[in-house]
Amino acid sequence: MSEISVRLPDGNTLAVPQGSTILDVANAIGPGLGKAALAGRIEGQLVDLRLPLNDDVAIEIVTARDKDGGDVIRHSAEHVMADAVKRLFPKCQIDAGRADHSEKFQYDFLVDEPFTPDDLERIEKEMQRIIKQGTPFAREAVSRDDARKRFADMGEELKLSRIDDIPEDSEITVFQHGEFQDLCRGPHVQNTSQIGAIKLLEASGTYFRGDESSHKLQRIYGTAFASKKELKSHLARIEEAKKRDHRRVGVALDLYLMDAVSPGSPFYLPKGMAVYNGLVDFIRELYPRHGYEEVMTPQLCRAELFKTSGHYEMFKEDMYFFEGEDEHEEIGLKATNCPGHCQVFDNRLRSYRELPLRMAEFSRLHRNERSGTLNGLARVRSFAQDDAHIFCEPEQVDAEVQAFFDLMAEIYGALGLGGVHMAVSTRPEKYLGSDEDWDHAEKMLVECVERAGFECAIKEGEAVFYGPKVEADFEDVLGRRWTLGTIQIDMAMPGRFGLEYVGRDGEKHQPAMLHRAVLGSIERFMAIYIEHTGGDFPFWLSPVQVAILPISAAQHERAREIEATLMAAGIRAEVDERSETLGFKIRETEINKIPLSLVIGEKEVESGTVTPRLRKSRKQQFEAMALDALVGQLVENTKARNMGPLSQEG
Repeated sequence: MSEISVRLPDGNTLAVPQGSTILDVANAIGPGLGKAALAGRIEGQLVDLRLPLNDDVAIEIVTARDKDGGDVIRHSAEHVMADAVKRLFPKCQIDAGRADHSEKFQYDFLVDEPFTPDDLERIEKEMQRIIKQGTPFAREAVSRDDARKRFADMGEELKLSRIDDIPEDSEITVFQHGEFQDLCRGPHVQNTSQIGAIKLLEASGTYFRGDESSHKLQRIYGTAFASKKELKSHLARIEEAKKRDHRRVGVALDLYLMDAVSPGSPFYLPKGMAVYNGLVDFIRELYPRHGYEEVMTPQLCRAELFKTSGHYEMFKEDMYFFEGEDEHEEIGLKATNCPGHCQVFDNRLRSYRELPLRMAEFSRLHRNERSGTLNGLARVRSFAQDDAHIFCEPEQVDAEVQAFFDLMAEIYGALGLGGVHMAVSTRPEKYLGSDEDWDHAEKMLVECVERAGFECAIKEGEAVFYGPKVEADFEDVLGRRWTLGTIQIDMAMPGRFGLEYVGRDGEKHQPAMLHRAVLGSIERFMAIYIEHTGGDFPFWLSPVQVAILPISAAQHERAREIEATLMAAGIRAEVDERSETLGFKIRETEINKIPLSLVIGEKEVESGTVTPRLRKSRKQQFEAMALDALVGQLVENTKARNMGPLSQEG
């Protein structure tokens, strides 16, 4: 048998027989590594230990210490959960698991009755028994006919439908441990004993393929880690996440409400509008300095616009369309600003002297999100973006991407957001434009990210259909990552709209087009930011910046005068005139996350002063000061977007 050369991360090479698996390589390196191995990595791609190696290749061995080790453990626990459910509910059908195993796993089941908490307890105990058995996982490549026969014999009708989704030229693999088997690409651990500690989290209802007219399924969520210590730490983070859940905090702070009368569309209350407008106004104020101009494009457009842009072909199911004045006219509700901005650019012939032309818009957008995906402000049908499109000469793209990083740093800094990681998303399975153009654009974006001083991760196949993009992933206080800012090169729309400008040579040229947003959806950003801060906003963004707390009714008049002075200066303030104790009122300011309170008693009325009290400071109580002096500091710190209300906080 011929040998192949396997290159290891330390630069050494190992000669192994052709057809050896990654597990064989791990055992050849050492028995300790062989025992600890969970999966492998080839050219950054996570692969199963049982994958045969037929050519010279560079590999990495993934263990529980590796960042991907937890994903493999959770993916394997997912199969163990399905096995346990099948043992306890033999007549159930199993649908599909989860693609993302970074925090949890899930499976959907067709069962007669919804799962109860007692059911979850039984399933978890059965899982623990399976894990203790240390049953090995086996990987098998099968033909399409074999796969269909296997699952038909098992009565798994939903699985037959999933087999039809697999492309004809793709390998079909089945993973089996004990009596349980399922369609899966893997990877999985060597045996069930490597899974470690598990916990089932909850069960909920869903629909097969998200289709409300199809089978009603039951979904079980769970998580797993290599050790009980890691699991305990993760469950503590989950509890903290529940406390910070924007759906809970947003309601408690009177920011917004959701009502079945308009599914997926928030009703903003006055305090919520203060936060919403604060974000929009902040970015709007930055635009002139960064060379942006605002436009507003129509909410309703004929379908021809979206056919030209490509959205009708690639995105129609996520949009709202309805009949116009006659049956031959189809009208679309705007889901994104880019087609309208192309129309604005094409309003007249442009010159290179006008470029870069940067158009920004905050108008409402609407997308037909499925009801099962709606999630407070995080996933809505009606939203706005801090959206902009840049039309420029091709040689100006690099500078525009660098300028985007500068704008992003300024905005995130004012919001106290650190821990940003950069990545480039590459072409998906369905895309517009040529391979050559995509290759060039992807390479250019990676170089821009690295030139800006960031490490650049690659998100394979995660770009949208019209172009590759840079994604700024923010890590919140719970260690969760969220994509916020994006900038992407459009590979299709300038050509589809026939956009042109007169270049420096006097000839007509096609402009480059960039899509960019720093916060992304304002609604989604608010959801993320509420959870990151726990509703403890920076002073400049707080819905109520100052609470005025008169000790008794005798100070109400002076309290209202102070409120009027603050409001006139643009500071959001409110008086608490309730006949409650001062201690009660102070506790209310804590609950409502109001950063500054002013206690008004007889002394303050007589002296005409105020005594500031901060929620978050080493020195909570400050000396009495003149109202004008306080107002000056508050206005200055609000305009400067400082995190706290006072310049000197002890």
